[in-house]
Amino acid sequence: MSGLGPGDVRDRPERWTVTEESTAFEGHVFDVRRDRVEMPRGDGVEIVGRDVIVHPGSVGVLALDDRERVLLLRQYRHPVARLLWEAPAGLRDVAGEPPHKLAERELLEEAGYRAERWDTLVDVFPSSGMSDERVRIFLARGLTEVPADQIDFERVHEEADMPVVWVPLDEAVRKVLAGEVHNMVAATGILAAHAARASGYGGLRPVDAPED
Repeated sequence: MSGLGPGDVRDRPERWTVTEESTAFEGHVFDVRRDRVEMPRGDGVEIVGRDVIVHPGSVGVLALDDRERVLLLRQYRHPVARLLWEAPAGLRDVAGEPPHKLAERELLEEAGYRAERWDTLVDVFPSSGMSDERVRIFLARGLTEVPADQIDFERVHEEADMPVVWVPLDEAVRKVLAGEVHNMVAATGILAAHAARASGYGGLRPVDAPED
């Protein structure tokens, strides 16, 4: 037995020694860094190679209306060759922009809504075995639709035609568990919102909570 209990279950920062690093690939959105890492092995250490996708991070928005319906939009995703139902989301590609301000912008630009109430819903590392990407998912409530002519944003490429559908939260949970919704932000946000609702949304962190 490890000697650890439930009270010890909390992710914490740690950085093992990197003896060498180099850039294996430079892309438009992410780079790939190649590290040589000292990893414990018995009484000594072992030098192991690890490729790391260096990602700017992103945010997602679980928008919930006053009828407890979730806003989902459909977008083509080429890497998985599917049309996926997703929550609004976007890259942290503006230096210095607070995550919740990016979330506000993405909800407006992708779905055409503003929200009166914002909370931090959940933080995730979606692919921690290969990428440093961090995603913060916000819960947005008190929604107001914004007329299209008041939105200064042009959707192009995959975003050019994204239909929006409102799904009751309980039905959205069923769809996630049935394997009908695969997008990480949508699935995580839906399940987290369902859990938060069970406690009256009392345990949510503020919109500007620090990213530990």
